[in-house]
Amino acid sequence: MSTETRPVEPMALSEATLQRFAREVAKYPPEQKQSAVMACLAIVQQEQGWVSPAAELAVAQYLDMAPMAVHEVTTFYNMYNQQPVGRFKLNVCTNLPCALRDGTKTLRYLADKLGVEPGGTSADGCFTLQQSECLGACADAPVLLVNDRHMCSFMTPERLDQLIEGLRAVAQAEDQA
Repeated sequence: MSTETRPVEPMALSEATLQRFAREVAKYPPEQKQSAVMACLAIVQQEQGWVSPAAELAVAQYLDMAPMAVHEVTTFYNMYNQQPVGRFKLNVCTNLPCALRDGTKTLRYLADKLGVEPGGTSADGCFTLQQSECLGACADAPVLLVNDRHMCSFMTPERLDQLIEGLRAVAQAEDQA
């Protein structure tokens, strides 16, 4: 068995993606185009659902950045998925203030309910459960963020059950449409 790894080739970017990148880069002075790295990564993620190593390399080449610099951004922020995720990504805050107000219990409750460990995706591909650092809503703990967009506060087991049932219903309705 070989321990060699193949070099990653950059992802081919579509013309539409390149146009979106150009609009983001245009917001900055030419010598600061690397400032658009987060926006470019977000565009890639919107289009493919996650940021692959090949996508990181394509972004690095487009912005004339070191690939490691792009990788550092991808790995620093939990809003960038580094692997494929389920239809609904649930980030549960377990930072100290939330942990003191049942954030850790909330994460465990969801893990048990969904049959998946934190960092994993449910067998049906519907949910990815992640532990998260501060979501900026300590007073509303326990909190979670759905798909990096929708904040859910004061999440009791009953409210978690309602959320999961509601998201499953959305997924089912979308699948039937």
